[in-house]
Amino acid sequence: MSAPKIEILKTEILSDNWYTLRKITYNYLKKDGAWETQSREAYDRGNGATILLYNKKTRNIILTQQFRMPTYLNGNASGMMIEACAGLLDKDNAEECIRRETEEETGYKISSVQKLFEVYMSPGSVTEIVHFFAAEYTKDMKVNEGGGIQEEQENIEVLELDFDQAYNMIASGDIKDAKTIMLLQYAKINMLVG
Repeated sequence: MSAPKIEILKTEILSDNWYTLRKITYNYLKKDGAWETQSREAYDRGNGATILLYNKKTRNIILTQQFRMPTYLNGNASGMMIEACAGLLDKDNAEECIRRETEEETGYKISSVQKLFEVYMSPGSVTEIVHFFAAEYTKDMKVNEGGGIQEEQENIEVLELDFDQAYNMIASGDIKDAKTIMLLQYAKINMLVG
């Protein structure tokens, strides 16, 4: 598939408080040869990484739980979300980022990670690509309690769950986070936990 012809006419910054929200006005060459002027907003929060920690022996996985304001505003009465460990790349490459985030959020210092795939999570409005990883963990890899960084006000609870219990939480609605669902489904399809 060939790339469409685009001419960017104007870029405006609408917000630069937390991350950057831009309004882009551009010309788009349609299939019939006519140019059409369009305008879209794009939220740039950087790229991220996420990981599923799993233990083949115990068939357990490590997830996190924390308050997420956007879900609260959209009907999640408690605002709490069960998720796979994740974070923004900042200046790191994806693998360095996920190792750092794993230790900060879960307390596990992992030695090797497996890159699974990359995904645009919300391509209609957000520029972010998320890098997906998986890694085995054992109890002896636990170096601290996790919970996130105090200065970042993360307040993360670490959850160790049986894989089947966690997988069934998709159907029950207890897990509604897309990256977590994708990782759990990947683990099931590829029999990561046996």
